[in-house]
Amino acid sequence: MPGIDECLLETMRLPGALGAALVDWTSGLALGTIGDSPGGDHEAAAAETAEFARSAAEHPVFIPCAADTSGGPLPLEDVFVATQEGYHLLRFVRTAHDSSIFLYLWLDTELGNLALARLRLRELAERLVLV
Repeated sequence: MPGIDECLLETMRLPGALGAALVDWTSGLALGTIGDSPGGDHEAAAAETAEFARSAAEHPVFIPCAADTSGGPLPLEDVFVATQEGYHLLRFVRTAHDSSIFLYLWLDTELGNLALARLRLRELAERLVLV
């Protein structure tokens, strides 16, 4: 079971990985970062992606019809944005307390494999140990 540092190191092994972070979307704080960041500032990127993630997670159109009884609200699995500079993938992580954490991966558009990245982030999110 990987911790934050091990999890982020594993994300950087994905083809085309430019940078990654583990972010608390309620506070906008990065719990860990690795590699590059869009705009060159990991803290600013964490705050901005947290705002985006929070907006998506709380939007009524994405809330499931059935109540989630397995550890708190987590209506989304992934959020994906494609830009000319790269792919941005956010994977929401279920936690025991409030599920307000997501893995953020920035991929090169030429070298990145979105399907592989999504599968790998899912696996890492399930195995991630937060203490």
